[in-house]
Amino acid sequence: MHGDFPTIVGSIGVGLLLLAYFLNLIKRVSQDSRLYTALNVIGAGLACYSSYLISFVPFIILEGVWLIVSAIALIKLFVVPPSGGQA
Repeated sequence: MHGDFPTIVGSIGVGLLLLAYFLNLIKRVSQDSRLYTALNVIGAGLACYSSYLISFVPFIILEGVWLIVSAIALIKLFVVPPSGGQA
């Protein structure tokens, strides 16, 4: 049963990443939206954790960087007000 946990966590994480990608492809969410970025943060975080659990360093690095970049983008979306064309 222990071996199944990383697979479940990783599958959920990758599923969220693919959901964000798919929703963007069909024009349901923008790459600049909070939802798209949050799905990337959560998905990458879960995939990174799963990779850590199975000690697969290449994907720990890949998903860890993805998580950090997405988290920074999400923070900016909440901190920096959207530009509405007003100066």
